[in-house]
Order: sequence, then structure tokens, then C-alpha cells
Amino acid sequence: MLETPEALRLAESKELDLVEIAPTASPPVCRIMDYGKFRYEKKKKSQESKKKQVFVTVKEVKMGSRTDGHDIDFKVAHIRKFLERGQRVKVSVFFRGREITHPEIGRDKLLGVFEKVKDLSNMELNPRLEGRNMSMMLQPR
Repeated sequence: MLETPEALRLAESKELDLVEIAPTASPPVCRIMDYGKFRYEKKKKSQESKKKQVFVTVKEVKMGSRTDGHDIDFKVAHIRKFLERGQRVKVSVFFRGREITHPEIGRDKLLGVFEKVKDLSNMELNPRLEGRNMSMMLQPR
């Protein structure tokens, strides 16, 4: 255990820095180190961890409550492509005007879409109404 002035002299003689590690401890804990090198290595570690990070993108496919069967099949093809790439997909049905009084139509459309992509995906979020949209989240298997 060294006094602060003595520790500072020792750090200066070695051309290093006196860095406070645990200021709340009694007595405070300090370390003699090259602070610039420490910051550089810390920055390098954080950059290295960012390289290994995997970004999960969420694709959204929207359709109306009166969307025709052929159009839904077309959108299902896109959903399958996204799921094969390993992307999560949010499928939304929007309601216009008085269509909101029949949310079961939107739920049936969403469950129909899920039936068509069931082999590639799991339903992460069940269909739920959010304002004028009903949506569900699919994730790849």
C-alpha cells in the first residue's frame, strides 16, 4: 500500500500513468499502467466484437383485408424467400374505414399465410390488432 504522491512518483519514473481502478473502495485502488495503450486495446476489443455481431433484419409484408388470393400467393413467395435467407418477417393486414369492424377477416388471412409457410417458420407473435393493423411475426426455423 503506497501513498498517492509516492505512487505518482513511481508511475512517472516508469513513464506510465496512475489509474484509479476502484474509487469507492477504502482505501481507493489504483494501478500503474500505460493508459493510452489500455484505451487502444479496449477499443480494438469492442471493434472485434462488432465484427462477430450478427444483424437480424426484420422484413415487413403488408396486405389489405380485401387482398385477393393470387396477390397473397405472390406475397407468400416473397415471405418464403426472406425466411430462407434467415430473416424474420412481420406480416401485416391493414384495415380501411369500416373494415376494422371485422378483425376476424384479417386474422384468417394471417393464419392462412402462416399455413403456407409453416414448413419454413415458427410464429413468434400471434396475430394481434395494433390500431388499424393486425400483424404477426414469423421467424425462420
